[in-house]
Amino acid sequence: MIYNLLRPLLFSLDPEFVHLCSLQLLSQPFFSYLSKALLSPLMEVKGLEKELWGIHFSNPIGLAAGFDKNGIGLQAWESLGFGFVEIGTVTPLPQKGNPKPRLARLPESEALWNSLGFPSEGAEKVSNRLKKFLMTKGKPRMAIGINIGKNRFTPLDEAVEDYKKCFPYFKDLADFFVVNVSSPNTVGLRSLQEKKRLELILDELNSINIIPKSPILVKISPDIERRTIAEIVGVLIEKEAGGVVVANTMLAKGPWGHMGGISGRPLSKISTELIRFVKKESLGRLPVIGVGGIFNTADAVEKIEAGADLLEVFTGFVYNGPSFPKRLCQGLAEYYQAKRSS
Repeated sequence: MIYNLLRPLLFSLDPEFVHLCSLQLLSQPFFSYLSKALLSPLMEVKGLEKELWGIHFSNPIGLAAGFDKNGIGLQAWESLGFGFVEIGTVTPLPQKGNPKPRLARLPESEALWNSLGFPSEGAEKVSNRLKKFLMTKGKPRMAIGINIGKNRFTPLDEAVEDYKKCFPYFKDLADFFVVNVSSPNTVGLRSLQEKKRLELILDELNSINIIPKSPILVKISPDIERRTIAEIVGVLIEKEAGGVVVANTMLAKGPWGHMGGISGRPLSKISTELIRFVKKESLGRLPVIGVGGIFNTADAVEKIEAGADLLEVFTGFVYNGPSFPKRLCQGLAEYYQAKRSS
């Protein structure tokens, strides 16, 4: 209710400014206590625990990469009800990303558009923040994933080195990794989904993924040919990847006339069908994190029934507010209860 009253004001302000201010608020020590007090009527939802890659997830709802690129809000996500969070995209060296304006809300479409281009504080600073968080707070119940990418000016032929540079910073800190080769906002990045290039990246990461091995997933584009996706699935199985994140933002022209990526409701059916395709193509062998256009329980259930093992939210979280993950968990608990009773 509080968020519904505040949203018109927040949506009247610059979206990137609001986002950065929100992260700063979330980083404050008092926020976890405040969120627990405000969200206490929702209580903690039981019965949604899941084991995947030997990792315990208290529930299947995660925060998608791109929301907390630098791990600033780490202490808040669990108190808001997330079962896991994906930090990033993190690049080896700090970079500012693409020129502003680069983020827009599209309320009539229940969507967000961005051309951010991996603004990142860099692997060293983000890993130090995560290390400090874990030393101070201890290991949270939520799982932590790290989404890694290449720097803007790194040539495509040298991109594999950027992924290799990022990985060791987080090897002993993160529960799993996601290789971002599908953002439409870094020139040429999506070409890294091509078979030979993706094979090289996974081979090089596997060579430094020492025991205990961390799950390494790949995040794919929603708007590439099924033939290409089938090739990606084959590579992931051959290289014993941890799974696939379906899907990144969809290539689209923004309000300022240049290209970027769109997320939210326009992606909902597309990502669901892609989840179904990946599960079928892999014969169920690849775990799938489903993301794209989840705004309510029905959207979440649709993706689970299509084959998603875990779910991530971003745009739906922006539109629905802080109570959204816990409300989703409540809805899923009711869905599973009804399923068991039928």
